[in-house]
Amino acid sequence: MFRRLPGDQARDLVTTTPDTAVVFRPAVVTTPAILTIVILAGRILAGLVRMTWRHPIATLAATTPGVLTLLYGWHTALLLSAPTPVGLIAWALTDRVSFARFVGWRLLAWWRLIWIYRRHWQPVMIVSGLGRHIRGRDYLPRLGKVTCTPWADLVSVRMLKGQAVKDWADRIDHLAQGFGSTSCRVALAKPGRITLTFPRTDPLAEPIPARPLPHVATVGGVEVGKQEDGRPWRLKVHGTHVLVAGATGAGKGSIIWSAIRGLLPAVRAGWIEREHGRGSFVKGRPQTAAEIVRPSLSTTEQGENADAVLEAGRVPAPRHVARLLGVAEGTPLTARKRVARQADVISAVETIWVPLEHAIGTDLDKPEPLRQGIRHHLQSVKHLRFDHITERVSARKPTKEEAELLGSSNPVLGVLATVHDPAGNVLMVVSLALPGSLHELEDVFKVS
Repeated sequence: MFRRLPGDQARDLVTTTPDTAVVFRPAVVTTPAILTIVILAGRILAGLVRMTWRHPIATLAATTPGVLTLLYGWHTALLLSAPTPVGLIAWALTDRVSFARFVGWRLLAWWRLIWIYRRHWQPVMIVSGLGRHIRGRDYLPRLGKVTCTPWADLVSVRMLKGQAVKDWADRIDHLAQGFGSTSCRVALAKPGRITLTFPRTDPLAEPIPARPLPHVATVGGVEVGKQEDGRPWRLKVHGTHVLVAGATGAGKGSIIWSAIRGLLPAVRAGWIEREHGRGSFVKGRPQTAAEIVRPSLSTTEQGENADAVLEAGRVPAPRHVARLLGVAEGTPLTARKRVARQADVISAVETIWVPLEHAIGTDLDKPEPLRQGIRHHLQSVKHLRFDHITERVSARKPTKEEAELLGSSNPVLGVLATVHDPAGNVLMVVSLALPGSLHELEDVFKVS
């Protein structure tokens, strides 16, 4: 209030604090002009530093032409600066998708951050009740990063201490109308931080055609439509029950027919069997003659001897194993290292990596041998079903540890296999080091 009144009027005000009966007149202090100029200059300098730190590329692009003009003249500045916008325009015309990914959506996010969210943040927070005005000070949630996707804006927000996600969920209509969007969604990103989603367009406003038939048979995630962000909508039909509910004319039948259409390749491949009077049953991938004997399959099925297990416990995921499991490098995994013997000679060094969600509650992290084999143990304890295994065979040099166990530094056959469930998810990774002098791989396949 004092900032809006001249000093002469503020001198005549009488203020009473709400929790005391003491009445006093406010003291008016005349601020020297030089102090005001210094404070204003400091704020401008801090703003420039903050802008350069947050937007280095945009700041460099804006200041480079001016610096070149001052140093070399406008002819040289124009000659050196023109290739950048020309290159960006050519990039946008030739490859619109990559330009939008690396440049377009970032520029749009910066513009919407400045022009929409930061400009309207304070009034929207106060009016909606998400901000607080206490003793002349505004306490507002902190506006974070804005990310633009082809269909929506994702706004990161740091909540005030003591706020809950429900406080924001109860005010989604206020937020949508305040920032000019049709709707708003609230999701918890991490403790104290939420993500607000403001749709800009609706990709599902127009009916979409039937999805193309998949090239690979699957009963896990069947593509039945498209999500509002443009990604495929996949429906899991194997190992679960599906209930489609909705009002009359909402499109329940289209989901059912899309699921049937997506299962046609699995029917043709013989994965699904129909019996009259009983319905349809998923048999799984038909086994071929080439899949009967495989090194990685026998590794998961054979029992362990008393002296087979070398190590068992949690280890960080190596890079190649993390890539196959779809996790970050260094993620804790359960690793089981053992050796196989033929006539008292070590014939293979075997390492099995299993994610913790599959290994917790099992005996994989214990050094005691599994007499029944890993596959049977996981099936009986965790009810995991092995559907197919993908093997990658290469000739390589053994590691230092493998060479010590095998007693030779000669090249080995390296087998890196991934074990999948019927939905195609990776259950574990198996690594084998097979001495070339003791093993021979044979493959049998049908020629049609």
